Amino acid sequence: MLNAEQPSPQEPLRVSILTQGSYLIASVHTALDDSQLHRFRDDLLELIGRNRSRGVIIDVGALDLIDSFACHTLRTIAQVARLRGAETVIVGIRPDVAFTMVRLGAMLDSMMTALDLEEGLAWLANAADTATPLPGLPGLR
Repeated sequence: MLNAEQPSPQEPLRVSILTQGSYLIASVHTALDDSQLHRFRDDLLELIGRNRSRGVIIDVGALDLIDSFACHTLRTIAQVARLRGAETVIVGIRPDVAFTMVRLGAMLDSMMTALDLEEGLAWLANAADTATPLPGLPGLR
């Protein structure tokens, strides 16, 4: 039994994060509140470092709405992931969600988006093929 001084256990996130080669694929299954978005961001960024991931795909196809805070969080994930050596692609934005995002001004500025997982994987593979290795560091860009 929990007493009032002990924090309650965190509810499990409704996000699956899978590893596919050097990529991480995160599928968001339901809307996340602000604290859950923070946990998702922290968990995903930690996994990028632990797995030395080169790419991240975030599938938002199950979401009915992507608000401005969710857009901000996705942009932050992409920026930090890039600083850690991983490209990010957002996939599965439904047409009605995209329309609402445009009307609300909640945009994923300068982020790569793709129609579906297959297209996202193809974009990451192409990005990896065109990356220029750093001199003296084979395989690193």
